[in-house]
Amino acid sequence: METDSVKVIAERVFSKLVVAATQLPASGSSRRYFRLKFADNTSILAAYNSEVRENEAFIHFARHFKAQNLPVPEILHVESDQKLYFINDLGESTLYDFIVNEGAQKPEKLAFYYRKAIDHLLKFQFSTPPDYQHCFPRAAFDRTSMMWDLNYFKYYFLKLAYIPFDEQKLEHDFIAWCDTLNQIPSHYFLYRDFQSRNIMVEGDKLSFLDFQGGRRGALQYDLASLLYDAKANLSDDFRQEMYEYYYEQLGKQQLASPGLFHDYYYHFVMMRIMQAFGAYGYRGFYEKKPHFLQSVPLAAANMKLLLTKIPFLNDFPELANVWNQIADKFTQTAQNEPSDDKLHVKISSFSFKKGYPDGNPEHGGGFIFDCRALPNPGREEKYKHLTGLDEDVVRYLEDSREVSYFIDACADLVCLSTDNYLDRGFTQLAIAFGCTGGQHRSVYCASQMEKALKGKYGNSIHVSIVHRELQ
Repeated sequence: METDSVKVIAERVFSKLVVAATQLPASGSSRRYFRLKFADNTSILAAYNSEVRENEAFIHFARHFKAQNLPVPEILHVESDQKLYFINDLGESTLYDFIVNEGAQKPEKLAFYYRKAIDHLLKFQFSTPPDYQHCFPRAAFDRTSMMWDLNYFKYYFLKLAYIPFDEQKLEHDFIAWCDTLNQIPSHYFLYRDFQSRNIMVEGDKLSFLDFQGGRRGALQYDLASLLYDAKANLSDDFRQEMYEYYYEQLGKQQLASPGLFHDYYYHFVMMRIMQAFGAYGYRGFYEKKPHFLQSVPLAAANMKLLLTKIPFLNDFPELANVWNQIADKFTQTAQNEPSDDKLHVKISSFSFKKGYPDGNPEHGGGFIFDCRALPNPGREEKYKHLTGLDEDVVRYLEDSREVSYFIDACADLVCLSTDNYLDRGFTQLAIAFGCTGGQHRSVYCASQMEKALKGKYGNSIHVSIVHRELQ
């Protein structure tokens, strides 16, 4: 649905002139949101989603929790086809915005917001439950839901990120994992996506969005979602402080067994992190939306820390294997990121057979150069087991006029963008060279580009290089 169509419907429904209508930036879902401002200086939001069952879940939950005096949107109008509905405008600032812009300078305020969010979470979990018949896509976070998330993790992250694993052993651990989590009390409301970007902030007040995936489930999952949200990048000390606050409230209010909650908390933390990795892989690797991959090193850092404290690694050996691989592979990437504001040119080589390299999370700028038209040393037996870093292959390619022309042309384009990015204050530029196997031509060309940039720009930029297929 287009913005103009939403505007026309709003004017018909509310009998007021819409003076401004803006489609809000897209998130990870297929829903589209529009902010509508009326002539009387009031504003509302419109939501369009072709998945009617998901809309029905949100509308039912919103009305139910509003009746429970929880700060959720008010449903102002639902169109007859149930694909478009209107809610009150809860503002433009999220808890995540506060974390990024003010959290470091105002730690006491940040703690205040998180305690307040936890207080509300407990109300969501322990108030009169909604009618679970309205849930989408499933009424409970049960064995089936867990297997969906685990397979999402396997097919959209592990396989697309080239994390090797034993399929049968991993399936065995998936079954054992679900057997363990399925025995935990799960008759509470599970919000499903209780994280900082779904919490709106206005002064000291919080309000809550995006609970359409809610269902019956265990208590631990939502606290894990809040405290291990990768992009929020909370410190471990802060997470522990907020965990203890939730744990204390459980005991003080006699809502549930704190001991049982503690025993299985980290199981659900890992469950949530695996679900998140699946989402990053689906949106980032599969749908080619590179900004979703920005969270991968942060989530991997969380996983690396957790692997030092969770006591159940030996119970799930193949899961532990892939967790350790993720932690090692992606936290190394995060540690290699420069911390200053200089332009960072990331050069990589890759095999087209294994897909394009990850895009740039900041703004996607850069080039992918196809080296497959160049002479291929890999066709000759004496070079097959060598790479573009080996002296014999280097000499072979250096002797080719075609290769020299190709590298010079690529360097001209890259330097044009580098100069422009330096003038505009950008901090990321990605350059990738691909060939058939990612072993000879692409490796050589990437290495030559690294030398050319370092020779021209020196210490005024950062240059890093990764040969993906050689790692």
